[in-house]
Amino acid sequence: MNLIFQGNQYLLKRQAIALTGKFRVYDPAGKLLLFSEQKMFRLREDIRVFADEAKTQEVLQIKARQIVDFSAAYDVIDSAANQKVGALRRKGLKSILRDEWEVLDVNDNVIGLLFEDSMGLAMLRRVFLGSLLPQNYDITFGETRVADLKQRFNIFLYQLDIDFSMDTGNKLDRRVGIAAGILLAAIEGKQSS
Repeated sequence: MNLIFQGNQYLLKRQAIALTGKFRVYDPAGKLLLFSEQKMFRLREDIRVFADEAKTQEVLQIKARQIVDFSAAYDVIDSAANQKVGALRRKGLKSILRDEWEVLDVNDNVIGLLFEDSMGLAMLRRVFLGSLLPQNYDITFGETRVADLKQRFNIFLYQLDIDFSMDTGNKLDRRVGIAAGILLAAIEGKQSS
């Protein structure tokens, strides 16, 4: 596996002024590790993630299985091995009030959940405060929390801290965890525009 995906902490930033979603992922020292740019006018989401802004080395693909994304599933593919490493599936009806996703293994078995912190805060975000109340997500495998994805308060720029430090047993594939962060940033971008 690429060394990029062996860290415990990352910062994802979505570029504020761009026609398409542009995402950059940094290590704790501020070094750029990953770059992604959504393509315009795609019916089926196909996000490519690169190890540099020049897009010379593709490292991940995040591909929607279907056009309609109400309960969409997104395969996470390691580009170097051309191999699926997991998937994320949005729980359609449950995500109306509070974002909730299933984390799937390579065989599409549910191995974990990705969910917004609390129903009350989720409702406040949707009804009153919008982007003024940062989102916080947890990824759990059973009762064990394996990742925290926490949006920083900034009304001008979307920034998401991705923290795997509580996953001491490396249960969650970092490629799937980072793909989750990119998907959340991409979907948040569509919802707030």
